[in-house]
Parts: sequence; C-alpha cells; structure tokens
Amino acid sequence: MKVIILFIVACLLLSGCNNAEYATVKVDNPPFKPNVEFQSFEDLSNPAFQHIIEKYQLDTIFHGETDEFKRIILLRHWIKKHIKIDLNNPHYSGDGYVEGILDAALQGEGFHCGHFARVQNGILNAYGYVTRFLGAGPGVAREFDGHHGTNEVWLNKYHKWMVIDAKYEHHFEKDGVPLSALEIRDEYLKNKAADVIMLKGPELIPNEFDKEIGESKEAFCQTFTWITYQGNGNLCSAWPDHKEIVLWYQDDFFKNNTWIRNGKPHWAYSHPEMVIMTEDRDAIEWTPNTIGSEVRINGNKAEVRLTSHTPNIKEYQMKEIPSDVWYKVNEEMTLELKNKRHEYVFRVVNLADVHGPEHKVVIEKI
Repeated sequence: MKVIILFIVACLLLSGCNNAEYATVKVDNPPFKPNVEFQSFEDLSNPAFQHIIEKYQLDTIFHGETDEFKRIILLRHWIKKHIKIDLNNPHYSGDGYVEGILDAALQGEGFHCGHFARVQNGILNAYGYVTRFLGAGPGVAREFDGHHGTNEVWLNKYHKWMVIDAKYEHHFEKDGVPLSALEIRDEYLKNKAADVIMLKGPELIPNEFDKEIGESKEAFCQTFTWITYQGNGNLCSAWPDHKEIVLWYQDDFFKNNTWIRNGKPHWAYSHPEMVIMTEDRDAIEWTPNTIGSEVRINGNKAEVRLTSHTPNIKEYQMKEIPSDVWYKVNEEMTLELKNKRHEYVFRVVNLADVHGPEHKVVIEKI
C-alpha cells in the first residue's frame, strides 16, 4: 500500500512540473527575414505625407477599391498620367521634392526616371506601402535606357517585393506572381526572361513590345542585370538632408563582371564609403510587415514573444479563432490555455493602418 501511495504522489509531482501538457503545432507561416542592412525608412509621422494626399486629392483615385495590389496599380497610373517623360530637360524643377516635381509636372514640365521614382516612393509610402528606391542598368553599351531609377514595393498579399515602374507603367510577372528586381535579373540571366510576362497600364495588358516606348520586354528586363538599392530610404521625409548609401548584392555574376555605366565603371566602385556589400540575398529580400514568434509553454500558460521589422509600426494585433475581432496586444504576452486547441492569429499594423500578413500560433493539448 505504501508503494502505491508513493507512486501516486510521484505522478502528481511530475504532472505538476511537466511543461508538456500543451504543445505548439507546426504552422506554415510567411517566413520572417530580419532587416540587417537597410538603415532608414520614410517617417510616416511627417506631415508631408498627409499633405501630399490631401493636396492632390489622391483618395479620389481609388473609387472604393480596397485591394492593396489594385490600389498600388491605380496610384502608379495616376503618376504616369500626370507626369510626362522628358530626358533632355536642361533644368528640372522641384529640387528633388515630391511636391515640387508634381507641381511642375502639372504645369506641363517633363521629367526623367529618377523623378518618377521619387514621386512614386513618396506617394506609395504615404499610403503605408513600404517602398524603396533602386537604380538599375544593363552594364553594357546600349541606346535604350543605359541606366534606370525605379521602385520596389512590398506586397503583403504575395509576401514579396515587386518592381513597380511609374515611368513606363509596367511590372513583370511569372506564373501570375509579381517579380522583384533580383527575380527579374535571375530570369534574364537564365534565358533572357523568356518565361516572364510584362504587364502594362491599369488594365494590366501583356506586352512583348512596348509601342509607346519602342522597346522589348527583353530589353526592359536586361536593365536589371545590375542593381543598387537605396540604403537610406527616407528620400521624402529627410530631403534635402538625405544621405546617399547604396547596397550591392554580391553573387558570382557580380564578382566576375564589372558594371559599366556610360562607358566606365559605375561611380560606386570609386566610393566604397557609400556602398554596403552583402552576399546574403535575404538581406536584400527582407520581409517588412511580417512576424516571427517564440512560444514557451509553461503548464496551462503560453508565453509568446513577437518580433517584426516593420517600418512605422503602430501596434501588434491578435484574434483567437473562431472570433473575427482583432485587438491590440504587446509584443510579449502570456496566454491562458483552457481548451483542447487554441488558434491565435497575429498581425502588425503601421501608422497608415496597413496591416501585414497574418501569423498563426496553434497550441494543442497532448
């Protein structure tokens, strides 16, 4: 009898100390890749962004459209509609300010790619869409567009970066998925972008040859053979005090070739103090608006720690399925476990009330 009692007591002690009463279930969440190289972003608390929206009545563009991707395409179309291309202007107005460029454009002045990209960067960021400025070039002598400035925007729906070009009003897709600059580069180096579709205008019309510009899809894709990313992304909110820092991705192609621009090596080769080199592709394709989590089970409690590298983050939010109600939570929290199965969903929200991809934590009783 004494042995049985001791056995029961031992079991009770073990169950009281056992942290494995609940366990997490593996979930296929969007991968979280931290930002380790990009140094600054637009500050959405700067009143200039709301001023841009109100002055140019940009909200009227959407006509009730709520889909993120479609809204981005509509904003791109508005920029293209109101700025004309002029590559030979001896003095471009605006002094680099988004508002100055737009005011001059609305008076009929034309601009080059860098101006289109600067305006698009400001407008998309104003709506909370994480957007960055990049420069690209074919690296070889060519009549058409030897160097090009454009943007990438982060798509929460697709959980990836996408090249968004306001000057030419196009982007590139493969198998229905919008492509980043590095992905376009991959496709061009592989087979001259034979598997890529170029989609133009708000109607997203497939084009193998752009009749407006007089150039082929292949030539446009060749432009992304070489890419620099603006490391300081506060082009609008810090201008004119913005500091020029660029990132270069060093793969085998980069190491075995030289970027030629205007008949000589790209200016960044002679200014190493302005260049950040990385061999880590994830450092370029990091994931804003995305969550990583750590979960520790302690008896009937789950200690959750959230991580996100989201520019202009406002808050974390959570809901527990089957509820559709989101509410604000801290990045560290303790959740009480009562049911056989708990499904928690988290997301980040930025200052423009744009929310990122959902991140799920599932805990089951074992």
